[in-house]
Amino acid sequence: MEWSNALAGLVVGIIVGVTGVGGGALMTPILVMMFGVAPHTAVGTDLLYASITKVFGTAVHHNHGTVDWQVVRRLALGSLPAAALTLLWMSYSGTHRVKGGFIIDAVGVMLILTAFGILFKNQIQGLGKHVRISNSDSFKHVQPVMTVVAGIVLGVLVTLTSIGAGALGTVMLVYLYPLRLNSSKLVGTDLAHAIPLAMIAGLGHLTLGNVDYTLLGNLLIGSIPGVLIGSVISTRAPLGLIRNAIAVVLIAVAVKMLMS
Repeated sequence: MEWSNALAGLVVGIIVGVTGVGGGALMTPILVMMFGVAPHTAVGTDLLYASITKVFGTAVHHNHGTVDWQVVRRLALGSLPAAALTLLWMSYSGTHRVKGGFIIDAVGVMLILTAFGILFKNQIQGLGKHVRISNSDSFKHVQPVMTVVAGIVLGVLVTLTSIGAGALGTVMLVYLYPLRLNSSKLVGTDLAHAIPLAMIAGLGHLTLGNVDYTLLGNLLIGSIPGVLIGSVISTRAPLGLIRNAIAVVLIAVAVKMLMS
């Protein structure tokens, strides 16, 4: 067993459990830049790693009553078909065979979007709250449809890069549900939606030959206990400080990836 892989899984697992962020945004760059994994293999392996890891985190949040399953269903209604269609496009276009280039650039751009989403999360939530209160009836009317649209966007982006289900999903939810979802429910709901999305996208990448089974096993050895620990302490952790630190790291990593 590669203990460095298991340690990476442990650290990222804890962060995912606490914040709901990092399954793709942290792990994919780690696999590519630290362990030298091919980008397409990193994306495919990370998707399955994230889907399995988040099952355990979601179970803890469900027991705490911090998962809004109606919101999960709305997101999945858009994200799952979008993921399937994106996989079909990747298969027919040959995108899954790209060794660097496109995937590296896509991951870099997604990291920057994710970082800015994290940094401006409070402002986005404030905007959503203002719109929700000032235009209550119209906002509630379009809320379900906009949630499905958000799911479609996430389905495409996550399938291509493995990034977005956590951080971008959270940003979308704080705007769409500024009053309904508190911090703990945001994390729990986001984790629950990420499971079927990452699983379908990961299984699709598996059929394309983009999964390293040994690497996946080593990551899970660390990530499963990590996400359980993170989920238990999530209600007591300084989420704002942790998220801002993650955002700074993501920007630095993105710049390095885009310039390499």
